[in-house]
Amino acid sequence: MTDVAAPRYVIEGRTGPWELVLGLEVHAQVASKAKLFSGAAVGFGAGPNEQVSLVDAGFPGMLPTLNRFCVEQAVRTGLGLRARINRRSQFDRKNYFYPDLPTGYQISQLYHPIVGEGVVEVERDDGSFFEVRIERLHLEQDAGKLIHDLSPSESYVDLNRAGTALMEIVSRPDMRTPDEAVAYLKKLRTILIYLGTCDGDMEKGNLRADVNVSVCRPGQYEKYRASGDFSHLGTRCEIKNVNSFRFISQAIQYEARRQIEILEDGGKIDQETRLFDPNKGETRSMRSKEEAHDYRYFPDPDLLPLELEEAWIESIRASLPELPDDKRRRFMSHYGLSQYDAGVLISEQAKADYFEAAAQGRDAKLVANWVTNEVSARLTADGRDFADNPLPAAHVAQLVELIETNVISSKIAKEVFDHVWNGEGSPAEVVERHGLKQVTDTGAIEKAVDDIIAANPDKVEAVKDKPQALGWFVCQVMKVTGGKANPAAVNDILKAKLGL
Repeated sequence: MTDVAAPRYVIEGRTGPWELVLGLEVHAQVASKAKLFSGAAVGFGAGPNEQVSLVDAGFPGMLPTLNRFCVEQAVRTGLGLRARINRRSQFDRKNYFYPDLPTGYQISQLYHPIVGEGVVEVERDDGSFFEVRIERLHLEQDAGKLIHDLSPSESYVDLNRAGTALMEIVSRPDMRTPDEAVAYLKKLRTILIYLGTCDGDMEKGNLRADVNVSVCRPGQYEKYRASGDFSHLGTRCEIKNVNSFRFISQAIQYEARRQIEILEDGGKIDQETRLFDPNKGETRSMRSKEEAHDYRYFPDPDLLPLELEEAWIESIRASLPELPDDKRRRFMSHYGLSQYDAGVLISEQAKADYFEAAAQGRDAKLVANWVTNEVSARLTADGRDFADNPLPAAHVAQLVELIETNVISSKIAKEVFDHVWNGEGSPAEVVERHGLKQVTDTGAIEKAVDDIIAANPDKVEAVKDKPQALGWFVCQVMKVTGGKANPAAVNDILKAKLGL
């Protein structure tokens, strides 16, 4: 399914075409109640410095103790990414000095990460697929946070996040368009949520991405893929901590244009770290890009190398849930859904679960339409997601059953849905209370048809020459019956009466 070789996104410059090369380094906060190396709580919304242990604050003599559950979550994620789990890994100290890093170093994994190479299958908007290779996943602790807006002359330090467990998931440069980068991050986020290893909340900073952007001439990327030689590609710049799909797309487009203008003016791209300003829609330089030696990495002397037993890894593998790709394929084979419908449903675990609960014994395609259209639209309008859906799946199932059994028409079903969404009871109760049952009595329909034919002889003559004018008669019958007449019966009776 991979289609990395064909150029799909060309940017025309003054001196000719350019292509994008993109890679992402995603920081995912591990779903854990405690931090990576201390027992301090992890949570959002606590007051400043209310969730800080002596280890997190860097007090002398405090030793880190590895959180076994965080390790399990990293292994679970690696298995979900179809990646190699390294039986032996090691923690290193990344040394730099900043006020929100009280120890003067961050504990990370540079040389021996816990997870090695993997792959993620991603669907484009047009339904085609491509693969993004995962280079590594390593565990590391987060730093604290500086607060600059409480005083005109001072900055404050909040260490609540200090020591929080992060998984850094590093991709290969396998994305070629802003849309592909966004699609990859969305897919990665979905996988993490299915696995229960990260809640994916980008607004709270629990999932954020560093985006590596470079440009090259057409044909150079293919040479890199054939040889593995990065010299065929342009110098990359890293855009730090982007926590919005829209901002990622905007940042990539701006940065690509910026680099192309520099190169076409005869300049060169400096490898550096940049920030994206969403208000201005542009990136700005943050610092020159550091290399590993700048951080003076060395193995953390307080932590032994981490050795995992194969039996423990296999027990985690056995506990994995059904992942998005498997669920999509099952929805297509078991329920007969299209690739598009299945893809929309599995994009959120709660949406997929809701669909399955409603689809038992019902027309799955019809259920999928109601879930992805009417229900999704109402949730979006109310600012909710499927995890906070007030409408029971059983109500959607009952609504579809009423349509299938011709109790109501599809048109009336939308009116019923409005009442149900507004809390007026189940679909069956609403239909009974408001008298919305479909008219299936052919005698009543025949009378309505006869009255309309008698009152419109000119229309009767016209429809004989122009059969498509039958729709006018259908509309009149539906109007007379308040939209409750069975459409199929109306059509059959009209055709018989009009000799069509």
